Amino acid sequence: METIYLAGGCFWGMERLYRQLPGVAEVTPGYANGDSAEHAHYAAVCSGITGFRETVQVVYDPVAVPLEHLLFAFFAVIDPETPNRQGMDFGTQYQTGVYWTTPEQATIVQRIFALEAAALEEFAVECGPIQCFYPAEEEHQRYLEKHPRGYCHISLTKMAALVRCPVLPYDRPAKTILREWMENARPLQ
Repeated sequence: METIYLAGGCFWGMERLYRQLPGVAEVTPGYANGDSAEHAHYAAVCSGITGFRETVQVVYDPVAVPLEHLLFAFFAVIDPETPNRQGMDFGTQYQTGVYWTTPEQATIVQRIFALEAAALEEFAVECGPIQCFYPAEEEHQRYLEKHPRGYCHISLTKMAALVRCPVLPYDRPAKTILREWMENARPLQ
């Protein structure tokens, strides 16, 4: 098993998305790469002065789901051009980013970042090694399971498509691959 950290805006939707992907063993919403453990709680993180990002810790089986597939899902649902904002959520805690745990992951992440950035005028996604991670409070764990009508910046249609969409080869931007696949895919049964 391997672990990667993905900050894609509000962690409620990102948790829901990654829990549905085959090969993902565990998803934990939390706070990554901030200033101190004492500030790793929702109220402080929302203040905008801690440096923490709402992030999901994704534990996955790289044989069952390659890291490229997890990154494909990430880039298919985020706005990579806007700093500190996703959907209706804005603030430093919503800054997007990918934080790796191994040199092998770093190589893959940097290759995918180059591919995605080349297609855009602006590219505002952070990338680097994980510095620290603290699980979010219990009320934020599996939030959208507990509150099915809760807000999510990721469309349910995209989530359903990402569970079914094959991604390799990941040779052009994720949004392009997903859009083309959705245009040609059979409707969900």
